Amino acid sequence: MTKPEVIGVDVGGTAIKLGRVQQDGTCVESLSIPTPQPATPEAVIEAIATAVIQLNSEQKAIAIGLGIPGPADAEGKIALLAINLIDWYNVPIADELEKKTGLPTIIANDANCAGLGEAWLGAGRDYQNFILLTIGTGVGGAVILNGQLFTGRLGSAGELGLITLNPEGPPCNSGNRGSLEQYASATAIQRQTGQNPAQLGKLAEQNDQSALQFWHNYGKQLAAGIASLVYILTPEIVIIGGGVSPSAKYFLPALKEEINKRVMATSRVGLQFMVAQLGNNAGMIGAAKLAWKMWEKN
Repeated sequence: MTKPEVIGVDVGGTAIKLGRVQQDGTCVESLSIPTPQPATPEAVIEAIATAVIQLNSEQKAIAIGLGIPGPADAEGKIALLAINLIDWYNVPIADELEKKTGLPTIIANDANCAGLGEAWLGAGRDYQNFILLTIGTGVGGAVILNGQLFTGRLGSAGELGLITLNPEGPPCNSGNRGSLEQYASATAIQRQTGQNPAQLGKLAEQNDQSALQFWHNYGKQLAAGIASLVYILTPEIVIIGGGVSPSAKYFLPALKEEINKRVMATSRVGLQFMVAQLGNNAGMIGAAKLAWKMWEKN
């Protein structure tokens, strides 16, 4: 008897990653396609449907899970907003994909999918309560409480990168000012230093003092944002993922030291910091988990 599979999809600004994933998390086959430019809903939906049909040539897939760069509705059917894509407002993407592929489809925020992936097969698999920060072009977040993804009453909770770090700081696409994203993201790092996280990581590896000092200061600043989240959620672990995570060894010592100063001991009992383990596949694997959860419910 052939094993059923689901298709996990992670929609990014430059690439869309897809994978056929079995119930135990084994990825049988994966595929990456460029995100259409301009990334209008129609173009992206068509590109995903075509890739799904190609990937599902053996017709083993029973459902699709999709991670999108923005909030979804509580039912996991409508992309409410994607601030970095074109004309993405209240897009019924799940229904459209169901029509084009014949497969039941569920969607969630891409960082939430990454959190599900890390909870299933990655750094969070042994923990019931954790937060994940995905630090790349922007800063996304996921909250796992008592083993379940927390998305709030509207489906859009857990936008951890949009909390305010400095009320007078740079404007954010969200409408906020001085959000954590404006200080911690790869975009912010490039704006501040003229270099990207990978370049600064290489320099730190070569013992470049200015790069080491940058990462030290970065850790302190990131800790100021994480401190607020720790006070509210008291997680067992904080997982750092995304483009800055390869340089974590250069900023985690300063981050931990700053957390110990800012957060009362009673709110950080046993708190650990870890680097995400699934890398660029976390969103796709988590989207597959989303599809399996939907299928198991039905």
